[in-house]
Amino acid sequence: MVKRKLSASYQGGGNKAIVLGMLERGGKVRANTVADRRKQTMQPTILTNVAAGAHIITDEHSTYPFIAADTYYHDVINHVEGYVRAHIHTNGIENFWSLLKRGLTGTYISVDPVHLDKYVTEQVFRYNNRKEIGDKGRLDLCVSQGFGKRLTYKELTGNATGKSF
Repeated sequence: MVKRKLSASYQGGGNKAIVLGMLERGGKVRANTVADRRKQTMQPTILTNVAAGAHIITDEHSTYPFIAADTYYHDVINHVEGYVRAHIHTNGIENFWSLLKRGLTGTYISVDPVHLDKYVTEQVFRYNNRKEIGDKGRLDLCVSQGFGKRLTYKELTGNATGKSF
């Protein structure tokens, strides 16, 4: 049975972007932005990425029991009571959130919500390849895939005028 940990990174406030992430124990992380934390928004992503009958471990967010009902074996870790209970914890995905947030606030400083999914995708790539190929391997892979391709400022920003201001 596959165990997946699900988490939606959110720190309150009605105007913050939301990232839904899941990590298979001993496997890879998958994450993307979602419009909101309602069942009908989150469930398609979870159903696409997590096999029916899998054991999922989540935090105490109120939507997860409704998503997990009749499809998954579901355990909850309540962070008010503790962070680990036997094999039940979300430490792996919390590590991913830590790295993502550190990159967004420390390296990139100000990220427009329109581009957040691209930054999340980059961090997913880094996280999933951190052990197998390392920093140099990731750089070599990125550089090798860039030959013969051109990315214009207009394409990158969606700015039809091409002006930076």
